[in-house]
Amino acid sequence: MKKFTLIFLSLISFCFLSELKAQVAEVSSPDGKLKLNVFSEEGKALYSVTFQGKMMLEKSPLGLITNESDFSKSLKFINSKKDLVSKKYSNEKIKKSEVEYKANTLIVNFTNADQFNIGIEFQVSDNNIAFRYEILPMKDRLSVVVQSEITGYRFPSQTTTFLSPMMKPMTGFARTAPSYESGYKADAELGTKADYGYVFPGLFHIGNYGWILLSETGVSSLYCASHLNTTSEKNLYQVSYPNMAENNGFGSTGASLSLPGKTPWRTITVGDSLKPIVETTIPFDVVEPLYEPSQKYQFGKSTWSWILWQDNSMNYDDQTKFIDLASKLGYEYILIDALWDKNIGKDRMKELIQYAKSKNVGVMLWYNSNGAANDAPMGPRNKMSSSVERKKEMKWLKEIGVKGLKVDFFGGDKQETMRLYEDILSDANDFGLTIIFHGATLPRGWEVMYPNYAGSEAVLASEMLYFSEDVRKQEAFFATLHPFIRNTVGSMEFGGTFLNKFLTKSNKDKNRRLTTDGFQLATAVLFQNPVQMFGVMPNNLTDALKFQLDFMKEVPTLWDETVFIDGYPGKYSVIARRHKDKWYVVGVNAEKIAKKLKLNLPMLAGKNVELINDDKAGNTFTKQVSINKKGTYDIEIQPNGGFVLKN
Repeated sequence: MKKFTLIFLSLISFCFLSELKAQVAEVSSPDGKLKLNVFSEEGKALYSVTFQGKMMLEKSPLGLITNESDFSKSLKFINSKKDLVSKKYSNEKIKKSEVEYKANTLIVNFTNADQFNIGIEFQVSDNNIAFRYEILPMKDRLSVVVQSEITGYRFPSQTTTFLSPMMKPMTGFARTAPSYESGYKADAELGTKADYGYVFPGLFHIGNYGWILLSETGVSSLYCASHLNTTSEKNLYQVSYPNMAENNGFGSTGASLSLPGKTPWRTITVGDSLKPIVETTIPFDVVEPLYEPSQKYQFGKSTWSWILWQDNSMNYDDQTKFIDLASKLGYEYILIDALWDKNIGKDRMKELIQYAKSKNVGVMLWYNSNGAANDAPMGPRNKMSSSVERKKEMKWLKEIGVKGLKVDFFGGDKQETMRLYEDILSDANDFGLTIIFHGATLPRGWEVMYPNYAGSEAVLASEMLYFSEDVRKQEAFFATLHPFIRNTVGSMEFGGTFLNKFLTKSNKDKNRRLTTDGFQLATAVLFQNPVQMFGVMPNNLTDALKFQLDFMKEVPTLWDETVFIDGYPGKYSVIARRHKDKWYVVGVNAEKIAKKLKLNLPMLAGKNVELINDDKAGNTFTKQVSINKKGTYDIEIQPNGGFVLKN
């Protein structure tokens, strides 16, 4: 018996020492709740994540493979170093205008079978982890192609997913996919496969433990963008690089990197509730501006004829109507969409811009990004894809007084396409132009990196409400997802808030809107983008209720603070945003029955505020209400409805 006990104790001791040896480093968040452990086991680098003592990510793989050397196996731990980072920064384009970022840092260094070194840098702030790789020179090799990553995320078995599938390359309209415009499945089973993987960001519900949001940031011309993919293991998701078929098969699927070189940041936001997910600023915390702004850029609201009046509105007379509309609403901009080059022409465009200027309205013009990447036929074409043509065009745009561009039809995440995004932004800054991207990839820290960047679509947006009854039926469902997923990591140019009952120019007969006016007004706040093209139409000046127009005149597009109030993705969402001293609390309901909630609103405690809400028949009304001194308020949100509370 004694011998058996000694053997048993020796076995326990051996297992304990082996485990101790396997773990090579650890780092925690400043508040101590979030902990990351790094392991070296059987030549592989691994990490795990716990939050408040609960396992959120089980041991997950780290590493990458280059054309010169393999950093995914035969790795030996060398050393680690800890430090901390602290900074304050301002950015009016994101969900919070003043940010204080503090994180504990860890750098773990490994050597591989070829005796080449790789470092993995982690920054762990409260509720967030960001990490990236640094590849050092390999003797006389000062450049490599990173072919793939094995970076993974191994979830506990109770996890469910909220993911949007990557579109099949070179499909869709004029072979312009992928453009991050698929829908979502809520609470899907872990490991559900998609043919081409899933786009970033991805939301994961770890059962009773909490939530994880995965994304990436800091992608510039120096790297490709990536996405998530399933693996042979049901609970393991992995970082994947672009599909070779993207960009018409042109360009590498990996990344060409000068050494020493660093990858973009992989980000993990962790919380026991959805509050840290909605309020995270990690996509912006770990990146820096790549150039100085050439001027002070202005952001705000815009009218937009094309969304309901379509291609036929691309004429001089109709655009003057939308300039007049912008002027009457006090909007900063009008967007003049595709085909203006053919239907209005450059000479008359000069006149139109002068007319807009006389009305104190700035003009933004649509451009096709395309040269050879896809078949999108609308013009202007071949002006943004060539550096020589682009600079000539932008010089003309500056001379005639254009304020910004909406550039469309990219389709793909290759480094080749990332270079085009950056080249457009950098050149546009030289000529004082703001840039919005449409038919595009997810922005990855670009609000900070590029001062003249003003948002991206990268979502199943308002135009699909016009074209698809199925999307109209799911409008509320998708709206409840965006604050937790797509819009929490980057600006989202949705182009919505319709006051027409029918999504047509005539406002009758077809494309009946299935959400209430209260819902539409709420999304003007729920969706965040520094420049938002709203769907208000000239006829709304006479057929919409005064309080609705007043709201659309005053609602900001820049926010100083964003606070999660309540919600569950796919069911309902309630958030609060502050602009200066004005608070807007909004909510939408995607469920089939009315949602009764007791809201905790300390920012409105003891105040008299305006309520916009829907009655049981779906009619939208407004009235003054009082929030008690405790800051609690009972609200009922109708199905496919929404509300606004504002002081």
